[in-house]
Amino acid sequence: MIQVKGLIKQFNSIIAVNDVSLQLEKGELVGIVGPDGAGKSTLLRIMAGILQPDIGTTLFGNKPYQDAIYHVKEHIGYMPQRFGLYEDLTVLENIMFFGKIFGLREKEIKKTLPVLWNFSNLEAFKDRLAGKLSGGMKQKLGLACCLVHKPAILLLDEPTNGVDPVSRREFWKILYDLCVEGVTIVVSTAYLDEAERCNRVALMYHGSFLKVDTPTGIKAMINKPLLEIVTNRPVEAEQILKTNPEYMHALRSGNAVRVFVDNVAMSLPAIEKLLFSHKISVLTIHKTTPSLEDIFVEAIAPR
Repeated sequence: MIQVKGLIKQFNSIIAVNDVSLQLEKGELVGIVGPDGAGKSTLLRIMAGILQPDIGTTLFGNKPYQDAIYHVKEHIGYMPQRFGLYEDLTVLENIMFFGKIFGLREKEIKKTLPVLWNFSNLEAFKDRLAGKLSGGMKQKLGLACCLVHKPAILLLDEPTNGVDPVSRREFWKILYDLCVEGVTIVVSTAYLDEAERCNRVALMYHGSFLKVDTPTGIKAMINKPLLEIVTNRPVEAEQILKTNPEYMHALRSGNAVRVFVDNVAMSLPAIEKLLFSHKISVLTIHKTTPSLEDIFVEAIAPR
């Protein structure tokens, strides 16, 4: 579908994308995960054909983008963080407008409408101004506008940012259904829990991929056990643990502190002793399964 090889993109002194390579297969859902400023948006713009890389190759099928850029754009749906909906147009008028931008006739767009209404549940609001929609409904309308020309590839830049949990769940259900139909989807996100839903995950930091693998494969990249320590004073417990070089990457999560250790048998009594010396009670301490967030935080932690 799409291949990017050795992409580098620089803005003045800032290297936004640094030697990134990725190959997309038909019908897969790939998550690009990283903090703000990691280079996710720049990478998606290059993959959408909006930006040209300074160095590297972008292929659609086996053809370079520059050899068939209009053909490429016909097969790609790109939804930026701030999708350009026209708020003074209705839901239906927005869909019709974007369909015509892609060269579709009104008759062709109307044939697609039942599918768009089915997944978005927006038919009841087709005459409502886009500016009067909720955040989640605006995102669904943006997706409908991206899908009106039936693209083979969807590039979505943080599509659920600022969306309520129920709408997020509905949005991801739509993406799963599209994958089943053979659409290839790339989603950038800062939510590590969303990355768990993807077939493959690319961890991006400072413009580079730390690792590209399945969620299970990503979790195996830190070959250390993770301890979860529940205390009566978690904020102080985190600060105290970080004073010890072995536990300097401890991270608080609710009323617990989570930390990767080299040896569970040695660390359990050592941590209890350290916290007890500061009069902090350890309610429970046990080995636990790391989340992608745990792995990512550990991978980017300074050494």
